[in-house]
Amino acid sequence: MVVLSKPTIEQYSYIRNCLNPTLYSGIPLIDLSKPDSDHLIVKACEDFGFFKVINHGISMESIANLESQAVRFFSLPLSQKEKAGPSAPLAYGNKSIGPNGDIGWVEYLLFTANLDSCSQTFLSVFGENPEKFRSVFNDYISAVRKMACKILELLADGLKLQPRNLFSRLLMDEQSDSVFRLNHYPPCPELQASKGANMIGFGEHTDPQIISLLRSNNTSGLQISLRDGNWISVPPDQNSFFINVGDSLQVMTNGRFQSVRHRVLTNSLKSRVSMIYFGGPPLSEKIAPLPSLVEGEKSLYKEFTWFDYKKSAYNLRLADNRLENFKRIAAP
Repeated sequence: MVVLSKPTIEQYSYIRNCLNPTLYSGIPLIDLSKPDSDHLIVKACEDFGFFKVINHGISMESIANLESQAVRFFSLPLSQKEKAGPSAPLAYGNKSIGPNGDIGWVEYLLFTANLDSCSQTFLSVFGENPEKFRSVFNDYISAVRKMACKILELLADGLKLQPRNLFSRLLMDEQSDSVFRLNHYPPCPELQASKGANMIGFGEHTDPQIISLLRSNNTSGLQISLRDGNWISVPPDQNSFFINVGDSLQVMTNGRFQSVRHRVLTNSLKSRVSMIYFGGPPLSEKIAPLPSLVEGEKSLYKEFTWFDYKKSAYNLRLADNRLENFKRIAAP
C-alpha cells in the first residue's frame, strides 16, 4: 500500500545516480557485555561518531511489539493518520520535515519520550485500546533509556570522567527533553524504471541531542558520512542498535567526538521502518565543553542552554551546520 502521494518534481530532483555506495562492513561493533567496551566506544566516537551495539539487553519481544504498533499505524488511511495532528513539532508528519522547506519520501510520528504528556486524541489513532500502545511504548522507552545511560556511563569511564553519570544524569532527569521518532519510508513504485536509483527519504543532518539510539527493520537505506566526506551505506541489522553522537555531546567533549552526518535513502521495492530515541537534556541545562576535557586546549564553543540551541537548530535547514553559531571566535 502506497501511503504517500506521488513525488513532486522537487522530490525527483533529489534523485542522484551517485547515491548507491556499497555497503560498508567497517562500522565499529561494540559488545556491551565485554569489559573493554568503554575504550572501544570512545574510539568509535572519535573515529566515526557512530557505532553498532550488540548484547544491548533489550528484548526482541519489546522491539517487535512496538514495531508492530508502528506498522499498524502507518498502514492506516492517510485521513486517519492525520488525526494524530500536524507536526508542530510533535505528532504526525508526511513528506515535510520541519518548518524550513526540507522534504523527503517519509512519513513519521514524533513525540515526547514521556507519553503521559500526550493527548488522548493523539493516542486514540492507535485504535480502540490506546492504553496498549502506551504500555508497549513505555516498556520500550524504559529499556532504551537504560541502554543509553549505560553507554554514556561507559563513555565517561573511557574518558576517565567523574562522576560517571556526568552525561547519563541528563537523560534520567525528570525534565529531560528526550523525544522519540517512528519513521516509515514506503517503497516508491515510480522509481522502478530508474535502474535502482534511490530517492532521499531523510536528508543529511546531524542530531542536536546528546545521543541517538536507532533500530530499524531489515531494510537498507541508512548512510553516514566519514571524516573524509565520503558517504557509506550501513548494512541493516534488525537485532542490533546503531548509536549516533549528537551535537550536544560534541560540544561537551570540545570536539573530541563529532556528531555524525547521516541520511536515509528509499527504494522502489521495500519499505523501511525505524525507531529512534533521542536522548536530550533538560531545556534549562547549560551545555559547554567540560573543563577536564579542555585542559591545555582552547574551548571551541560558547556556553548555551539546550533551549537556546534547540530553538536555533529548528530554525535551520537539515543540512546546515547547527553548531556554527555557537563556536568561539578566535581572538585576532
